[in-house]
Amino acid sequence: MDVISQFIITLHLINDCHNAMIATIKILWSSLKMAAQELRMNKLRTFLSLLGITIGIFCIITVFTATNSLENNIRKGMEALGSDVIFIQKWPWGGGPDMPWWKFVNRPQPEYKELRYIMERTHTVEYSAFAFSSGNKRLDYKGESMEGVEFLPVTEDYIKIQSLKIIGGRFFAGKENDGANVAILGGNIWDGMFGSPEAALGKVIRIAGRPVKVVGVLKKKGAGMDAINYDNTVMVPYAFGRTVVDERKYGDPFIIVKAKSNVSVKEMMDELTGVMRAIRRLRPTEDDDFSLNEITSISQNLESVFAKVNLGGVVIAMFALIVGGFGIANIMFVTVKERTNIIGLKKAIGARKKVILMEFLLEAIMLCLVGGGLGLLLVYIITILINSTGVFPVALTFKNIMVGLSVSTVVGIIAGFIPAYSASKLDPVVAIRST
Repeated sequence: MDVISQFIITLHLINDCHNAMIATIKILWSSLKMAAQELRMNKLRTFLSLLGITIGIFCIITVFTATNSLENNIRKGMEALGSDVIFIQKWPWGGGPDMPWWKFVNRPQPEYKELRYIMERTHTVEYSAFAFSSGNKRLDYKGESMEGVEFLPVTEDYIKIQSLKIIGGRFFAGKENDGANVAILGGNIWDGMFGSPEAALGKVIRIAGRPVKVVGVLKKKGAGMDAINYDNTVMVPYAFGRTVVDERKYGDPFIIVKAKSNVSVKEMMDELTGVMRAIRRLRPTEDDDFSLNEITSISQNLESVFAKVNLGGVVIAMFALIVGGFGIANIMFVTVKERTNIIGLKKAIGARKKVILMEFLLEAIMLCLVGGGLGLLLVYIITILINSTGVFPVALTFKNIMVGLSVSTVVGIIAGFIPAYSASKLDPVVAIRST
């Protein structure tokens, strides 16, 4: 075969592809117009048919959006806590209802004196701090009070380990850590008592009956993975806090350590295990009487929880999508019945079966996409309303939008195939004579 013949064949192939593309575009445009006509002429019937698709897509994308937003917020909280930070505590994290609590209830609480031993005997720890939390405290200022406040005494390196942003004032400095009556207020505290960070600075408040001077205020963090709700916390130096609350009876003490930049968390955990066992004088056959809790250890649990929530949302939405699919199939059967004469005429003048099949199938897909689009619109409106409250940031991602449209397309293909196939199989003569 010479070059000219090959060139001619190539031109024919390009022309055929071009014609096929134009024909497909015409079919798409025709299907879109017919779907729009169906929406205009039979508003109630179409609305009822699309309702199932709308509800199904709404359920799926709402669950996905909520869980994705929650997961993102939790991940940010975990990053704020630090992936290179270890909490030395009495109780392990993430035990759940099946946790053998009797193994841990008699463990000793971490003690302040253990902090010095950790710094002296470890080589992997950059910073360490001791703290204890004591909840349900009362805060008073000039006749106004606030209940349920978290009381958090900390040592001086605490701010170097936890990513707490001070937006006004400062952290405890110098001899203040030796027992000064000073405090740093969380976001909900200064907002509820004073209205602004600037107004809170320098004020003398009473926490658990003891006067303290406000020297700093924290930026609001919102809900997250923090072990302590810093927004609802009054932070004081540990030396002062222990004179207000007996940590051994009414507090939840813990030691928090941060690894050096060139040290892995596993390496630090291994060293801390040996050091803590030595401090507690445990025999080789005895179990650890402390817990080394790390942020990354709960990642797998979170993923399994979110997977179950997403699965539940999909199961719920499937019922709505099945109902919606039957609705779309019903409306397409009715449409085929109403257009039987037109189908016969098209086939009589040479329309192929696949053209008729594609035309009705695309119309079913278009109808499902309309229903899915309405569901996505509802989700978007809800995200705007939730974000306007400022309680919990929610985002409808591009990925979830594509999931909604993809599911709508699949439902349209499944629901519309049988009606479209039956239309393509009609005998042109019988179809033209039908009334």
